[in-house]
Amino acid sequence: MTIASRIDAVFAGKVQDRWEGKPPSAIGKMPVTGPVNLTTVGLSCDAQADLTVHGGEDKALHHYPGDHYAAWRTELERDDLAPGGFGENLSTSGLTEKTVCIGDVFTIGSATVQISQGRQPCWKLNAHTGEERMAWLFQKTGRTGWYYRVLTPGIFQAGDEITLVDRPCPDWTVHSVTVARLTRRIGPADAAQIAALAELAGGWRAAFAKMASGDTHEDTSARLQPSAVKSGPR
Repeated sequence: MTIASRIDAVFAGKVQDRWEGKPPSAIGKMPVTGPVNLTTVGLSCDAQADLTVHGGEDKALHHYPGDHYAAWRTELERDDLAPGGFGENLSTSGLTEKTVCIGDVFTIGSATVQISQGRQPCWKLNAHTGEERMAWLFQKTGRTGWYYRVLTPGIFQAGDEITLVDRPCPDWTVHSVTVARLTRRIGPADAAQIAALAELAGGWRAAFAKMASGDTHEDTSARLQPSAVKSGPR
């Protein structure tokens, strides 16, 4: 079975001061026309404000299914939500967290990328959308999108095909792994299996190894609650 789609849109953004007393952010993305250059740490035309939690080799490119926006518009009773609205770099139709797996390798234009992890939504998503429960809703629904690491840098643009070329972890969809990571509701045996996936980002492997040992505690207040975050050094 061929798994492929087309890039409906590409988005990139700049670091901006968005919220008084809070750190800057590059979550506000705008459509990019024409070819874009993908390096091992992301699009040359894109930026991330805090590289300790965004970007880097395991989170070089964020893909969010355009399919989900219709549900969000209905559930939140908002007509203004559209692809690019959650800070993603890529939007497609037909690929979702339930149809792709951790470790999936795709070609996009001349680049080759691999799914490394799902997205852990943070308070900036709440502030950006004006929905104070947006990050929590991402976690509840599992509609988080996913990140790629770049195996081969290259060039692509909106309209190019994205095609699956390898699936080393067919038993672990992005949805199942991400929901387990965010809720920490998983048995030790399954957690140990996920922790052993070489294709999974290192931080997530460590988190699942901790769960496999029976420790499921994690303080998520700084990630989910703007009130817990103070403006840091620029």
